[in-house]
Amino acid sequence: MPARPPTKTSGQPPALTSAQIRAARALIRWSAEDLAKGSALGVATIRRAELRDNGTKLTAANDLAVRRALEAAGVEFIDGSGSEGPGVRLRLASTSSS
Repeated sequence: MPARPPTKTSGQPPALTSAQIRAARALIRWSAEDLAKGSALGVATIRRAELRDNGTKLTAANDLAVRRALEAAGVEFIDGSGSEGPGVRLRLASTSSS
């Protein structure tokens, strides 16, 4: 069965790609175990999602759990548009002005 391509459904962000998950973990130096704990998913689920070339086989609920855990840790997901593909970056730390 082919991987689920990143698509946008009603009111939900586009599905994460396996590359986005791997890159996000690398940016914040999280292990698969750290992400599993942060998203309340099993380590095997995280590892299976990261093995695919493009999309993942994560359910919409698990995809959202992974996204929320990584975003809470400071990751920002970039949804590919036009000729640019999807990616990740670290969110800028908010600074308070005096």
